[in-house]
Amino acid sequence: MTLNKKTVLPGQMIGIIGGGQLGRMMGLAAKQNGFKVAVLDPSPHSPCAQIADLVITAPFDQYDALYRLAEECEVITYEFENIDYEALKWLSERAYLPQGAELIRITQDRIMEKEALTFAGVEVAPYAVIQQQKDIYDNIDRLGLPAVLKTSRGGYDGKGQYVISNTNQIEEAAVLLENGPCVLEKWIPFEKELSVIVTRNPDGDHTYFPVVENIHVDNILHETIAPARVSTEVSVKAVEMAKKISETLDLVGTLAIEMFLTKSGDIYVNELAPRPHNSGHYSIEACDSSQFAQHIKAICNWPLIQPTLLKSAVMVNLLGEHVEPVMKVIPEHPNWFIHLYGKDVPKPKRKMGHVTLLSNNIEETLSSIQEAGIWQMQEKIGGQKI
Repeated sequence: MTLNKKTVLPGQMIGIIGGGQLGRMMGLAAKQNGFKVAVLDPSPHSPCAQIADLVITAPFDQYDALYRLAEECEVITYEFENIDYEALKWLSERAYLPQGAELIRITQDRIMEKEALTFAGVEVAPYAVIQQQKDIYDNIDRLGLPAVLKTSRGGYDGKGQYVISNTNQIEEAAVLLENGPCVLEKWIPFEKELSVIVTRNPDGDHTYFPVVENIHVDNILHETIAPARVSTEVSVKAVEMAKKISETLDLVGTLAIEMFLTKSGDIYVNELAPRPHNSGHYSIEACDSSQFAQHIKAICNWPLIQPTLLKSAVMVNLLGEHVEPVMKVIPEHPNWFIHLYGKDVPKPKRKMGHVTLLSNNIEETLSSIQEAGIWQMQEKIGGQKI
């Protein structure tokens, strides 16, 4: 990637495409360092808009709005990957977008993402590209059952995916092909889901947050445990894989890498998120530099110092159904760090905030979360994250 590097200084404006909670927390980190913040989002009252100095209300692919963002800002970043690639490429030719557009193009498409990961020399679940229903039948014996059919584009939090447990389900699963090409993946019987967050600036400084352990419920992240309850050998291997990926992709900014750890100690990369990530929220309280602070420093080409985990922590998500119960118990839990994102309607399964608990004993902290009675109706399910 050809990049005209420059250092962005406090007092200048940082533009954020996307006004969700990640944009909000990016913006708050930027303001702590003295930057001004502009946000482009279709909603004038988005979480990031509530803390921004300039709000541009428009669709993400509206060129006039992108041009205004370019005119107003010294550097531009984004908070999520579902941005029109062509629009972002157009913007990168007219503004300082140190992350570029290529990483978005790769991570928007599971086929391209898997090809990039394979090129980087890391393990991914054995897979096949599926263009038509016949391709599923042609590959199912090689990959085995169960297998997971995933749309190449647009899936998140379990959407656009189908677990095929027997061949009778193939026809039903093939409905996903109406959305375009798919990927059929071998089912990985994992022991733990892990993630690593890596940050890199245009000068090539790399930093890594600790390997963390993630627990999903109904395909939505429920808890993150920092550090992961794994061996040093596993942690080192996961970080080495993250380094390979970030260097191969010529990363600038923040990249979250989700992984599966098997009983035998093998690690498979599941997917990439080219931005700060839900599993890194614990870093706000538990580390000496949060994932959002690191991201802002990286895109501004400030030198990066390796973040340190000051204390073990558990982060638990607040979905719509959890907001009211949490409000009622705030006086009982002075050790809870509660973050609410400023979203208007607390819909069920919608991420409304998170709580971080610093911990001297992870098992005791996990038990205290369950005993709080807010999340106890949720069953922590194992198996493939889909």
